Amino acid sequence: MIKHKDHFHGSDLEKIESIYGIKKEEIVSFSANVNPLGISPVLERELSNHISCITTYPDREYTSLRKCMAEYVGTEPENIIVGNGSTELISLFIQIEHPKKAMVLGPTYSEYEREIALGGGTTHYYPLKEESGFRLDTDHFTSKLDDSIDLLVLCNPNNPTSSCISNGDMRKILDVCKEHDIYVMVDETYVEFVDDINRISAVSLTAYYNNIIILRGTSKFFAAPGLRLGYAITGNEDLLRNMNQRKNPWTINSLAVIAGEIMFKDQEYIKETRDLISSERKRLYDTLEKSQRFCPYKPTANFMLARILDEDLTSQDLFDRAIREKMMIRDCSTFPFLNDKFIRFCFMNPEDNNRLMECLLR
Repeated sequence: MIKHKDHFHGSDLEKIESIYGIKKEEIVSFSANVNPLGISPVLERELSNHISCITTYPDREYTSLRKCMAEYVGTEPENIIVGNGSTELISLFIQIEHPKKAMVLGPTYSEYEREIALGGGTTHYYPLKEESGFRLDTDHFTSKLDDSIDLLVLCNPNNPTSSCISNGDMRKILDVCKEHDIYVMVDETYVEFVDDINRISAVSLTAYYNNIIILRGTSKFFAAPGLRLGYAITGNEDLLRNMNQRKNPWTINSLAVIAGEIMFKDQEYIKETRDLISSERKRLYDTLEKSQRFCPYKPTANFMLARILDEDLTSQDLFDRAIREKMMIRDCSTFPFLNDKFIRFCFMNPEDNNRLMECLLR
């Protein structure tokens, strides 16, 4: 197991406030990877009209909510299970599958390893190569899979590299995993930000493979981390049955149900988000690439990883410089296989992005 260092999470604004003496409300978080538009305006207007829903229990089957989710992602309602954030579903899935040995791409989000360890398993990393822009070499990767592995965890697009695996390559991976009886857990937290979601999302593959479960949430794209509304998609009926039997009833409250039904239908907000992120992603990538101060890695999600080329500058230096100007970026020295020359930041509104560029390129 790789030893992880402490770091400031995108939600740790209280710590920042106490250390730097800056009010958290004044900090623009380029570290949290949350939609800069904030919550859907339709949701903001409509949710208060449904406050009386808390006087009754939600539907135990969450039938209407799952129908909205199914229409949104392009699957059947019976293939969806909801949870109190995707983290609850990750934990539930691992408790059921109980993997002894898991394979995870690195660098990536540390929560997977923690949950696997809590279940008594060990995690082995397959390192993504910097020289290939942290993109996965599918053929080489699948050659490393064998019968000793129980679980493969893929974050797609991957955090913090913002690289992704295409639908076609995911099919190749699933075929090899099927041969070795490996279950594949795909975290699609950031897939809604990509330009061509149908080419990247593996939802369509759940109709053909029973060894895959896909995790989604509303924290990042819908800017609602406090709602704690997550969901999973799988075509494996036995797994769904086991998860539903084990999970606590009513893990999603009535207001979260109504919120989900509203936000998944707000096509104007969804399009505005994708257009903004697509435009700013290209603009900021081009800016850093031309600067000769950073080596940016081609992003596909709503954030970008970059290597600092200045020999006298570290990721901690840039974190400190940015936070003093009330902007919080991610010091990536805490990720496996990265060091103090890497930073990550998400794409915010153009004016905030301009301010960050001025800070980083000074």
